[in-house]
Amino acid sequence: MQIRKAAFTSRASDWTKERISQLRKQEIEQLQVNAGALGEDGVVALCAEVLRERPRLRGVVGARAARGPKRRLVSRSKAFETRGVTLQDARTSWSGVRKSDGAVVISLWADAIETTGGGCSYLLWAPNVRGSRPWSDGAAGRERLEHCKLMVNGGRAEGVLVYGERLEGFLPEDRTRSVHGVDPEIVLQLAIERRGDEYWAVWGRKQS
Repeated sequence: MQIRKAAFTSRASDWTKERISQLRKQEIEQLQVNAGALGEDGVVALCAEVLRERPRLRGVVGARAARGPKRRLVSRSKAFETRGVTLQDARTSWSGVRKSDGAVVISLWADAIETTGGGCSYLLWAPNVRGSRPWSDGAAGRERLEHCKLMVNGGRAEGVLVYGERLEGFLPEDRTRSVHGVDPEIVLQLAIERRGDEYWAVWGRKQS
């Protein structure tokens, strides 16, 4: 079977639990959506099982997320203003440069953060391969790419967390079901890594 809207093509029988476990969280969610549209319930069930078993975000970010409605959230543009950044487009921009010191501040969708053995990571930008990430080719995606290039060359980077409900089949930077807001009390100090054609934000250490 062909899994649509993803950067890979395989038969349903090829999707084992072990293979799915090697994918990133966003790729598993996309595979689950596409497999469901094709009626491949076995693949859908495997995706759900892998997502349930995947380690949840830990530490201060996880503690904040667990509070739910108790968080004091502000709009994305307000959160950036608090960090000294005026967004180029208040509706679509997810990052901006602070004029005072040249630091890049970038908003991260909290539910898309991945945990690894060494801490946390977040896929900031990846190319639009076979229509898998059309957002990357749009104005906001190109802006994110330019900011990634600034940060990967040793620039200072900060991250703020956006909470909300995702819309299946879309990157949260592109479209969402709803956006609850940004937690102004959390500011992450990010390091930016280039992995092939992808740019990742990494930070923190694994909590015991």
